[in-house]
Amino acid sequence: MILREIVLAVAQVVDLAFSIYIFIVIARALVSWVNPDPYNPIVRFLHNATDPVLSRMQRVLPLSFGGIDFTPIVLLVGLSFVQRILKALLLQLAYSF
Repeated sequence: MILREIVLAVAQVVDLAFSIYIFIVIARALVSWVNPDPYNPIVRFLHNATDPVLSRMQRVLPLSFGGIDFTPIVLLVGLSFVQRILKALLLQLAYSF
């Protein structure tokens, strides 16, 4: 019983972490449409939080067409996919106890 609750809590935390990161990637994409101040703490946070993942993806998948970078869209789809899979696996694990 307690193990089930622990796994359910972990599933909620993982789901929340993915949701927050998805919103950070969306905010980064929206901020990139304007010319933000690079010294703004919010802009620096968005870049620091997303640059490691986006730069690796851009090296592997160069998805820039006509000056528009589609890498954040691919990242969002991938994050959503992994989020659903992990949540489903954790919930299935929790209810197997």
